[in-house]
Amino acid sequence: MALDEGEVTSDSEIRSMEVRARAPGKIILAGEHAVVHGSAAVAAAIDLYTSSSLRLLPTGEGGAAGAVELDLRDSGLAFSWPCSRLREALGEGCKAEAPRPCSPDELAAIAKLLEEHEIPEAKIWLSAGLSAFLFLYASILGCRPGRVVVSSELPMGAGLGSSAAFCVSMSGALLTAAAAVSVGGSGGEWELFGKDDLELVNRWAFQGEKIIHGKPSGIDNAVSTFGSMIRFKKGELTNLKSRNPVKMLISDTRVGRNTKALVAGVCERASRHPDAMSSVFHAVNSVSEELSSIVELAAEDEIAITSKEEKLAELMEMNQGLLQCMGISHASIETVLRTTLKYSLVSKLTGAGGGGCVLTLIPTLLSNLVLEKVTTELESHGFRCFKVEVGGQGLQVCRG
Repeated sequence: MALDEGEVTSDSEIRSMEVRARAPGKIILAGEHAVVHGSAAVAAAIDLYTSSSLRLLPTGEGGAAGAVELDLRDSGLAFSWPCSRLREALGEGCKAEAPRPCSPDELAAIAKLLEEHEIPEAKIWLSAGLSAFLFLYASILGCRPGRVVVSSELPMGAGLGSSAAFCVSMSGALLTAAAAVSVGGSGGEWELFGKDDLELVNRWAFQGEKIIHGKPSGIDNAVSTFGSMIRFKKGELTNLKSRNPVKMLISDTRVGRNTKALVAGVCERASRHPDAMSSVFHAVNSVSEELSSIVELAAEDEIAITSKEEKLAELMEMNQGLLQCMGISHASIETVLRTTLKYSLVSKLTGAGGGGCVLTLIPTLLSNLVLEKVTTELESHGFRCFKVEVGGQGLQVCRG
């Protein structure tokens, strides 16, 4: 049940309530773009997180009637909305147990709230995320005074699911504070939710993603919520269990791209060459299905692990070739491919293409010296590199 005003007995109890939640980013291991045309795709969580810290404030702190404050650490921006204005714009009610979409009237009201702040032109893209925050906060927690601090290890807009990680971590923190979900333990350590609670978080996070992206697939928020790996095909999600650690080097090319335009470009190519592109999508489906099977195989010794990694590398290489057939590669992506190939490493783009991020499989037996050399060379091109483990934990919460 959502927390009612009457359940809080003192300002000191409110002041001591602090919740931190963190949610991972994601990568697409296989199947991007083709998934729109009915093929399977495989996505996985990575150990780069977005964290949301929520502290409820006593009424009167931050203004006579209190305020909702948001501090975006990575952007260097802070916002504050009087609770009275939120109540006026979005109403009183909070029904944390019943996720629902943001109505057009609510979106219009939120837009007016944002107009009261001067968002720098260079960061105007944050408006969608701020809208999602205000909707989730008011819907889950009501117009209760609070301070939220958000920080992230994920690059924004690079195809690593930063917006989903934001929505998932925010929903997890808000639902915990509203007592709509529960975790065990005594506090002070990262804890996990049960399946039903994760489902509730995921449904709320999806509503936030809809505000940001319009028509999201739901893959990003599902991976960020539940973690591990998933196979996605025609709207159905299947959880995959990775039996051995998989490590990747992610190269952020820092090249922005228009995802909608890239998706439309693949569709146009498919309409011009229906038979050829149908064969491409069918081949991608085969790659995704085989990759799904391989990641679930248990390899018990170095020989078996190396064999498994070689098969994964071959499938990644094939998938990259098929993505090039779709016309979504980019000079920056090709630079990563050439650079890593010099070190006998296999790479593929992840996400929409046209820039964004590129994955490079790190074999278990690869020396740290070689990894340092390839990383240094990639960074010399202006790319940002992240070493990550694939298929780890999803949403986690820590209560202060």
